[in-house]
Amino acid sequence: MEIYRFIFNRLEENTFVVEGLCGSALIVDPGCESPAEQQRLKSFLEAKGLKPAAILLTHGHMDHTYGVAFLQRLYSCPVYMHDDDKSVIAYFQRVAKFGIPVADPSFTTTPVADGQIVEAAGLSFKVISTPGHSPGSVCYLFEEQRAIFTGDTLFAGAIGRSDLFGGDYDSEIRAIMEKLMMLDGDIAVYPGHGGSSSIADERVGNPFLEPFNEKEELYDQN
Repeated sequence: MEIYRFIFNRLEENTFVVEGLCGSALIVDPGCESPAEQQRLKSFLEAKGLKPAAILLTHGHMDHTYGVAFLQRLYSCPVYMHDDDKSVIAYFQRVAKFGIPVADPSFTTTPVADGQIVEAAGLSFKVISTPGHSPGSVCYLFEEQRAIFTGDTLFAGAIGRSDLFGGDYDSEIRAIMEKLMMLDGDIAVYPGHGGSSSIADERVGNPFLEPFNEKEELYDQN
């Protein structure tokens, strides 16, 4: 499984292209805002001979959804998202009156739920519900490939903010500690902003998870 990262829009959001089987791909959080960014992603897919089989949304904030309608119209692919973030998309449509670009909401979603196993592009992944950054935040775990896409729930050395609409700090910390930190340490973490990490590195070194940090990590990074 090859993973390609694009950094889009003014918030420097990570959009991931996950190469699947037989020329198919998954797009995680397409944040391509401008026509130029959308064309850049489209040209990359064409050059690689990849066709999106599905779009995976970790949550509904606009910096993660700018390119969803564009891609769904182009490729007629399903968009996986937790239903609890439909209210988030609706809420942030209101910021248009302040001159902030909003995402085109004219896309349809396929709901996902905690623990659900989804198969697309010849790959299998598990949905992990992690509310807190937003009510419907989820992570997508590719256990066989040892990778997880955490959106804005868990970053390298940080966690997502919880002061936006629908956010809840206690829920976020609980989800991170009870669901993400329990995963194997060698699983790579691909967050919605910034660089990648691993569960092991976050378990022992993420200052936002103190005093929960473990002094030692069982998995040998060597």
